[in-house]
Amino acid sequence: MGGNLTNHVQNVLVVGGGVGGPAAAIRLAERGVKVDLIDIEENWGAAGTGVTLSSLTARALCDLGFAEDLINKGHLHDGLIMCDPMGNVVQEHQTPRLFSPDVPGEGGVMRPVLHDMMVQRMRDNGVSMNTGISVTELDQTEAGVHVTFTDGSTGTYDLVIGADGLFSKVRDLVMPDAPKPSYTGQVCWRAQMELPPHWTTAKMFLGPVKVGFTPYAKDRMYMFLLENAKDKPFYKNEELLPRLKALLAPFGGELAEIRDAMDEATPILARPLESVLIDGPWHVGRVLLIGDAAHATTPHLASGAGMAVEDAIVLVEELDRADNWDEAMSAFMARRLPRGKMVVGNSLELGRLEQEGAGMDKIGPLMGQSLGAIAQPY
Repeated sequence: MGGNLTNHVQNVLVVGGGVGGPAAAIRLAERGVKVDLIDIEENWGAAGTGVTLSSLTARALCDLGFAEDLINKGHLHDGLIMCDPMGNVVQEHQTPRLFSPDVPGEGGVMRPVLHDMMVQRMRDNGVSMNTGISVTELDQTEAGVHVTFTDGSTGTYDLVIGADGLFSKVRDLVMPDAPKPSYTGQVCWRAQMELPPHWTTAKMFLGPVKVGFTPYAKDRMYMFLLENAKDKPFYKNEELLPRLKALLAPFGGELAEIRDAMDEATPILARPLESVLIDGPWHVGRVLLIGDAAHATTPHLASGAGMAVEDAIVLVEELDRADNWDEAMSAFMARRLPRGKMVVGNSLELGRLEQEGAGMDKIGPLMGQSLGAIAQPY
């Protein structure tokens, strides 16, 4: 590496405190860049369920320095057991250990736990963090990007990173004609529960709907279910438990026992899946989009969070390697756009096949090819 990073950027604004924003803040601050991070939520990072760590996401977070934290505070394991609706094992998938031979290849972690891990690393590296604030104007000059914030304050930065998610305000400001998020025809249900003592890996049940379980702590797991819904639904809180139980009605065995044990105390969320992909440069001048702001995917490959972390790592690598800004951005896009198109495209195609009621003869090969692709170096 040429060590050019601080020749290109010395002070950076990161908009968005999900996963990609903190990843960029950590990697930049570790290299001596002054970083301000803002998030529109006042009570930032308090909510959320589990994050499934695909082999891509697990490796990216470990590359960022979180291997020990994920082992201690999450649940890392080596594979996935595929079952029929009655719980009979159909196939066992072994996950490659991409980060190192002694760190399991995939897993899960609670989103607030991951958030706290990332906040601590940002704090240790001197990142300034402000919540309940966003941006209203981004004016690019020769001096950099002049930013006006929602509280009326202003600042000037060498680089503004829009890591503010699917409905990105930064994207709207600098790319008003960019594609808007679109509904994909599926709803992702999530529920949290105790991990059965004999379960050591992730499990998936393939029936009229797809149901999966990801351990995210020593004694906890979360369930996800993909419901096909042609029109985008909105469920009231009181509808969640009976609706989820109805969706699980066709399943027997262990899954039926888990379903029957669910009650009003079970945390349940239902979110219509939406996606967006910018099929072109993710930057306008010195404003760059990463993560869901540029390539929001569905959870079929469990790689949305990891893709955002990869963006952050690759950005710093290319800024450090390049002689000038344009060269860095060209190299960044050459590495990230094809991968973004593959993850988003294959995830959407898997969802489309599920909605068609396709069998494993069609879904299996695409899933296998996709898992091979996400395991490739980034």
